[in-house]
Amino acid sequence: MLKATLRSFLAHKGRLLLSALAVVLSVAFVAGSLIFSDTVSRTFDRLFASTAADVTVSPDEKLDEAVPTGFTPTLPAALAGRIAQVSGVAEARVDVDVAGITVVDENNDSVGPTTGAPTLGTGWNPTKRSPVELTSGRAPQGTTEALVDSETADRKDLGIGDTLKVIAAPGSFEVKVVGIVTFTTTNPGASLLFLDPPAAQAKLLGDPKAATSINVDAADGVSDDELKRRVAAALGDSGAYTLRTADEQAESDVEQLGGFLDVIKYVMLGFAGVAVLVGVFLIVNTFSMLIAQRTRELGLLRALGADRRQVRRSVLTEALLLGLFGSTLGLAAGIGLAAGLIELMGLLGMNIKATEMVVGWVTPVSAYVVGVGVTFVAAYLPARRAAQVSPMAALADAEIAGVGRPMRVRTVVGVVVGAAGAAALVGCATASETSSAASLLGLGVVLTLVATVIAGPLLVRPVIRVLGAGFPALFGSVGRMSQRNALRNPRRTGATAAALMVGLALVGGMSVASASMTRSFDEQIDKTLGADFVVQNANFVPFPAEVTDSIRDTEGVGQVVRSRFTPIAVRLPDDDRVETTAVGYDPQLDEVANITYAQGDTAAALADGHLGMDVDFAREHGVRLGGTVPVEFRSGRTAELTVGALTDQESADGFGNQGGIYFSLSTLERYAPGGQDSVVYVNAAAGTDADALRANLERTLDPYPQVQVRDLADYKQLIHDQIAVLLYLVYALLGLAIVIAVLGVVNTLALSVVERTREIGLLRAIGLGRRQLRRMIRLESVVIAVFGALLGLALGLVWGVSMQQVLALQGMTALAIPWSTIVAVVIGSAVVGVVAALLPAARASRMNVLEAIAHE
Repeated sequence: MLKATLRSFLAHKGRLLLSALAVVLSVAFVAGSLIFSDTVSRTFDRLFASTAADVTVSPDEKLDEAVPTGFTPTLPAALAGRIAQVSGVAEARVDVDVAGITVVDENNDSVGPTTGAPTLGTGWNPTKRSPVELTSGRAPQGTTEALVDSETADRKDLGIGDTLKVIAAPGSFEVKVVGIVTFTTTNPGASLLFLDPPAAQAKLLGDPKAATSINVDAADGVSDDELKRRVAAALGDSGAYTLRTADEQAESDVEQLGGFLDVIKYVMLGFAGVAVLVGVFLIVNTFSMLIAQRTRELGLLRALGADRRQVRRSVLTEALLLGLFGSTLGLAAGIGLAAGLIELMGLLGMNIKATEMVVGWVTPVSAYVVGVGVTFVAAYLPARRAAQVSPMAALADAEIAGVGRPMRVRTVVGVVVGAAGAAALVGCATASETSSAASLLGLGVVLTLVATVIAGPLLVRPVIRVLGAGFPALFGSVGRMSQRNALRNPRRTGATAAALMVGLALVGGMSVASASMTRSFDEQIDKTLGADFVVQNANFVPFPAEVTDSIRDTEGVGQVVRSRFTPIAVRLPDDDRVETTAVGYDPQLDEVANITYAQGDTAAALADGHLGMDVDFAREHGVRLGGTVPVEFRSGRTAELTVGALTDQESADGFGNQGGIYFSLSTLERYAPGGQDSVVYVNAAAGTDADALRANLERTLDPYPQVQVRDLADYKQLIHDQIAVLLYLVYALLGLAIVIAVLGVVNTLALSVVERTREIGLLRAIGLGRRQLRRMIRLESVVIAVFGALLGLALGLVWGVSMQQVLALQGMTALAIPWSTIVAVVIGSAVVGVVAALLPAARASRMNVLEAIAHE
């Protein structure tokens, strides 16, 4: 049996190759994501471990920022002198490290990265642990000199002697480049500007007595843990500072980077998941058809004494060989994919050496588990079916008994699973809490997908009869035969269409969700935004007060209203402690926004010591108008604020702003000073034309490339572009699914041509031309592809409507169905069908008629 299995595998290797490609793709994405994330993690582990001080003392931040606020936490620089007196301390250095500054050249063009990485301003205080070294020029002195990193200098053609303007929170200032530094290790993608340490304190922090941290080096013989204990004892248990050893600081830095790495890792694993899911259908179909074609061969083996277990084991062994072959190629492709990602990161400014690529033991193990596991599981049902064929029925080429029974079982199982999935989606639509609605949505998506896959063959005959109803009239007997070929084996047609269905269901659901989000934001912007212009950064990164002051001084400007974000924690009457993001506004908010109130008004919400809150959030937690709410600000400062107004906006929670909490900027400045403006709303003065004001604003803000002027349409487009990023990812997933689905259709048609060799020979013998034969196979492919598209889009629409119900709980209440996308997908599916049929149709048309008739 083993020899027979190996010979069978080698005899059908061409037919199995397309199935192997599905395994290769899925394994490549799994292996590539693991190798890339391991390599980046190892690189940054070494970077942070080699640059961290023995002990780092930094301000203790009680609350995490979900949205950038522009606030830089500081501690007294004099703390360094106090720490230096501690026994076991070799040196204590003041460190200034400020993210989010903007540096522009003489043409007012930003010299920072365009990839979203920050521009960092820091003090030049080189040590043996510095990640850079001075390679040309000299160290900066005074407040008018600076160093830049070599990669920024090369990218922006900067040299020694050039003048740069630095836009920081305390104000703008000019510096001359007096030296270039070069990274001795990985550049994480940021641009670096080094100042003389006292200049960094005064110009970047606005306080010559402040620092962002104190770096402490241990004397010989003193461990990091012991040094941390001694420094902590000297500082006392005030809770104002956080102390970390070198290992702890490196771990903290890696955690901050982890979000970026996780995004890439999960995106790639999403691609791998789609490849695995679609590949399963392809492999099941391939093995089912191969077994059907080998009915006589398996029957002979049974007649010669092979039992059912041996036949089943023989088929599973072939699957195992296919899995090993595909996994090996997939692992190699994964290494290449990881190398490509590393090169891509290099183009984006993150220089990781491909020679330091990490291939841990988890990667090959995962690769072979995925590859072998997928093929083994996918081939199990065909293997069982092969083992159930009786020897005599096979030798007689008789219809396999029991064909009707599985279809009846399939009907029952499909109905039961589909009913459960529908119930979950109905529960999702009627749920009142986002968490429970999301859980029911996930369950409903999985169950309805499974039900559609199970019940797909039952829908083949009624749907394809309708889809192909016009074929006889349009294409005559060729059209009729193509329709009947698709109807001949509903299981095969259903499994082939299922591969395409998965990708299109995903794109259909996400298209509805994204279109609904876009329309919801449009309606909310139309309803709430009353300003002529909005000035902000594309990524909502805050900007200094200097920018706002320039806006106020612009000719034609009437009303200017600022807004700032801040992290807070509120202790509610039901004893819940909720961490969220609040917003501070100027008192003239009503002049630039239209707010609907359930109780109270803007004046009450922005009164000194008051706040506004969403009415549903207040009702959920037992908050009443006029009641007080304890609010904790960053750095641990607390205040008892009075609820002055309850809003009824039905607005989307776009910035982690759970509860819709807001108050006046004067209240924010009292308890959390030092933030920067995130958005500035501008109205034209009486008698000023909006177009003229825009031109004035753009001219005023030309020296500040980090901010842009937007009107209502521009603001909507910004939101559209951000939502589109998610949609582009879905389209990429769809592209991968279509590639594998095309492989599935090609494989199915190719095997179908082999299976119908004698039939094709007879058709040719009685007058069917080669062009007619190719047309018949193409039409069969098109009707299968369109069938899969319709199933997928129908399922996707149901998912999309359910997703919109979850979004509605977050304030995005509009439902939009992108019919143009749906029509384009159906047309595209027909094109996919035509493309997938090209090779099988060409092969069929080249058959020798006499040899085909004699084929058994």
